[in-house]
Amino acid sequence: MKTTKTTTNSPKSPIRTNYDNHARLLVTCQDQSGIVQAVSGFLYHHGANIVSLDQHTTEAYGGKYFMRVEFHVDDLLAKKAQLIETFERNVAQKYGMQWRLTCSSELKRVGILVSKEDHALQELLWRYSRGVLPCVITKVVSNHEDLRADVEKFGIEFVHIPVNKDNKAEAYAKIDDIMQGNDLLVLARYMQILSPEFVERWQMKVINIHHSFLPAFVGANPYKQAFDKGVKLIGATAHYVTSELDEGPIIEQGVERVSHNYSVEQLRELGRDIERDVLARAVLWHLEDRIILDGHKTVVFD
Repeated sequence: MKTTKTTTNSPKSPIRTNYDNHARLLVTCQDQSGIVQAVSGFLYHHGANIVSLDQHTTEAYGGKYFMRVEFHVDDLLAKKAQLIETFERNVAQKYGMQWRLTCSSELKRVGILVSKEDHALQELLWRYSRGVLPCVITKVVSNHEDLRADVEKFGIEFVHIPVNKDNKAEAYAKIDDIMQGNDLLVLARYMQILSPEFVERWQMKVINIHHSFLPAFVGANPYKQAFDKGVKLIGATAHYVTSELDEGPIIEQGVERVSHNYSVEQLRELGRDIERDVLARAVLWHLEDRIILDGHKTVVFD
């Protein structure tokens, strides 16, 4: 797979796809008869070929219904506006749907925030450079200078914005300003608590990796907490960020079995491996529109 070198002035994704006419449709509504027929019939009448269709309902009858459809249609970008307008009028209104349609070729723009630990960041940058994260990483912001060289070798802009107890409002305002235009922010072990105002402006557009299997061991130093409790499993949790610390909707989790022989440092090292994979999967699923929010929970189509 060929890659394209990125520059700090004009970031480009190294990904190469043949998805120019490939789209995704996500639907949420009350479960009722005729939904699948209505959606598939609509796509058929617009010359689309369904590539995959996944669905979930919370109850056998009368529950909440979720659907994700991937489809191909010639001249997609030229037809996108018409598809959206006619689907809303002819299908969505009839079934009371909340929905969105995205084109695979319209890559999401992603900003990353990080502090000093590099494992989660390096995993994202490596996968991005290999062309397996379908996005454009625009810049990496850090409250430390430590990882500048690691980021810039990928041709991605690195921005240092110090954060301390006296300048948090100013720092977050600056981060918010330079991250404008991004569709998603990823906290790759960014060891600062974002302000409620910042989180509100980026509502459900920030993914964090927490180094424990939430809801256990929230807050600081979870591996020491786990060690003190003598756990036999450790894990990591990727979730959307809300104003309630470590309480956002969970996207993905991973665990590994451990024993009484593990030290705190051994738990931490194993945990870093889990964190890398869990965060990368969560980001990929967001980029591929596989996640639908359901209140405080998520429906994730694989």
